[in-house]
Amino acid sequence: MKITLLQGAFLPVPPLRGGAVEKMWFLLGQEFARLGHEVTHVSRLCDDLPASETIAGVRHIRVPGYEQPENALRLKWRDLCYSFRACRAAPAADVVVTNTFWSPLLLKPAQGAIYVDVQRMPKGQMRLYRRAARLRANSSSVQAAILAQTPAAAPRVRVIPNPLPFIPSHGVRWKAKERTVLYVGRLHPEKGIELLLAAWSQIQADGTLPGWKLKLIGPSDPAHGGGGERWLNSLKIRHADETILWLPPLYDIDALNHAYERASVFVYPSLATQGETFGLSVLEAMAWGAVPVVSGLACFRDFVEPARNGFVFDHTGALPAENLAQALVQAADSAALACGQAAVEVRRTHHIQTIAAQFLDDFATLTPARPS
Repeated sequence: MKITLLQGAFLPVPPLRGGAVEKMWFLLGQEFARLGHEVTHVSRLCDDLPASETIAGVRHIRVPGYEQPENALRLKWRDLCYSFRACRAAPAADVVVTNTFWSPLLLKPAQGAIYVDVQRMPKGQMRLYRRAARLRANSSSVQAAILAQTPAAAPRVRVIPNPLPFIPSHGVRWKAKERTVLYVGRLHPEKGIELLLAAWSQIQADGTLPGWKLKLIGPSDPAHGGGGERWLNSLKIRHADETILWLPPLYDIDALNHAYERASVFVYPSLATQGETFGLSVLEAMAWGAVPVVSGLACFRDFVEPARNGFVFDHTGALPAENLAQALVQAADSAALACGQAAVEVRRTHHIQTIAAQFLDDFATLTPARPS
């Protein structure tokens, strides 16, 4: 089967600057190639990467893209300009997978069955993608949003979860776990950072987790989706505490996995009802035995099962900080080790080979003339 992967305008592949979607398709493309498929990956040209090369059997084609602007209108314009270039560069294939806004409208039928990778909550644009053969949702909550906005698309919608963007090199070293609660993600108000700090202040005041640290890893600059330095500095002043460690983003997967493996608890208190669709960092942390504590957003229900492999707190009630603090204390309790061991099961359920097989089976339904 010939497969084209067409990535967005703002991040490179390989994922030198991070990006959950870029990480995912970079590895999936290599798995497709390993299984004998002909794979071409179109992405942004930047960071001294060559315009074309082959990596692990995948042909990479890169076209000029852009830095991500803060202005939404300018973002759509830059995405359009990039998508014109990327679609022209994309070779004919059986299936062309894309996550850009404009590409499903610009791709020609001869370039392959259009496979729209819906990684964000749709905002009505799915009705524009009538030529798309598939609308792939990365979670059941995204599927529900697509169907609520575009009921007629139901026969073309499938749910396939995101895979782990790495293959673990070894088992979890449980004895190396530290008394650490870890957050990895954008430092932005919608991620519940202020709520997390309020909960941590309560834990410190109550003395319920003596000797524990809270580590926050991620970007704060708006160019990378952060809330800005002024907002971050105000938090550091209001929550000046030696038990809180602020660290820069980690884009090296080995360094990030090391942080996950050392953490005993992973917290992701997102409040982004319309923005959160999967929570890949939660999945990554679970693969290393960190007990997840997440808000009650629907997207986490696909893989976090309360009291079995993690904890969910009510972020909508009258006392969200108290609810989060209680969940963190429960997760840190020694009895929660069983949750950490259950969390590691995502290594199997979300392994790159497991998810690649699901995609290939779905691709085959769109190319009936070819064998699966």
